[in-house]
Amino acid sequence: MISPTQAAKIVERMVNQNTYDDVAQDFKYYEDAADEFRDQEGTLLPLWKFQNDKAKRLAVTALCWNPKYNDLFAVGHGSYDFMKQSRGMLLLYSMKNPSFPEYIFSSDSGIMCLDMHVDYPYLVVVGHYDGNVAVYNLKKPQAQPAFRSSAKSGKHTDPVWQVKWQKDDMDHNLNFFSVSSDGRIVSWTLVKSELVHTDVIKLKVEGSSSEGLEGLQLHTVGCGTAFDFHKEIDYMFLVGTEEGKIYKCSKVYSSQFLDTYDAHNMAVDAVIWNPYHTKVFMSCSSDWTVKIWDHTIKTPMFIYDLNSAVGDVAWAPYSSTVFAAVTTNGKAHVFDLSINKYEPICSQPVVAKKKNKITHVKFNPIHPIMIVGDDRGHITCLKLSPNLRKMPKVRPGKFGLSKRQSPE
Repeated sequence: MISPTQAAKIVERMVNQNTYDDVAQDFKYYEDAADEFRDQEGTLLPLWKFQNDKAKRLAVTALCWNPKYNDLFAVGHGSYDFMKQSRGMLLLYSMKNPSFPEYIFSSDSGIMCLDMHVDYPYLVVVGHYDGNVAVYNLKKPQAQPAFRSSAKSGKHTDPVWQVKWQKDDMDHNLNFFSVSSDGRIVSWTLVKSELVHTDVIKLKVEGSSSEGLEGLQLHTVGCGTAFDFHKEIDYMFLVGTEEGKIYKCSKVYSSQFLDTYDAHNMAVDAVIWNPYHTKVFMSCSSDWTVKIWDHTIKTPMFIYDLNSAVGDVAWAPYSSTVFAAVTTNGKAHVFDLSINKYEPICSQPVVAKKKNKITHVKFNPIHPIMIVGDDRGHITCLKLSPNLRKMPKVRPGKFGLSKRQSPE
């Protein structure tokens, strides 16, 4: 026997399937025929728009696709306006039901980041504006998180800008990392019913030490804004900072950096390793630029000026040469380095630029779509036209890659 709630959910999905039938058909079958006549350029077709009245005045501060259910994604709501901080919301939407979220959680402080566990897709970790981290269990959809940090258990003293699940520790406990403006990178372990924290690195601005009273050495704290772990080298990760620098760090050495990149003139908004090419990573910043790096070289390989602050970037899951960037002037840009190393192959307004600013972008791991979130709390689902998702030819052995073509 199914419960009345489950029955209502099934009926709601059926009604939505009929209401949005034309969009569902476009999602499944429509291909832009004009791509055959375009010179390697493409378009983004708007599909569904997801919004919820309770999150109306809250910006989209985080997006994440569920690693198991490819039609389900999580949205973090908060505010980037530090003078107008209020509550936060965690919503989970399914493409089967664009009109209402599958799960709704409210929090006292704005959510600034989130991540879903690869092996346990029902576990969602979030970072808050007030410095706390929390873990929600979707199998137990109570209003409160299953785990939450506190002042006693080492919470951050500034906003948490990114959280990432890690592999289980030696005792098979779940754990994740967080980075914050307070300069701490913290490892959190889920032990029984509490979060146990360990400070991994305390960011310091290099060359900023000064002598204080009685000869004490004072260091300027580096404000962490983004990080990403290497896909193969387990201990290595990158940290972007508010000063514009990117540090290559190791979980083993807490006192020094492996390398420092003078990356941007303003805060680093995102830093992401390429999923196929293990030496390559990408960064973006409010200084209008997207930069692509080889981690063994101190200068970027590619620099793209997008004429507006870049809120987020994402590598495509199907090619090492395709990535998307979103800018605060309401545009989404898609690049394919194997086609054009200098210009995007698609630059398209997605929201009305006078009213909305795009904040985040994520590619679906399976379907040829991506989602973008804006500062009005809306999430727009866009379908990539055929020219934007050409699978590259396999070149065995090229740069050590066997699966995908690498940028030349």
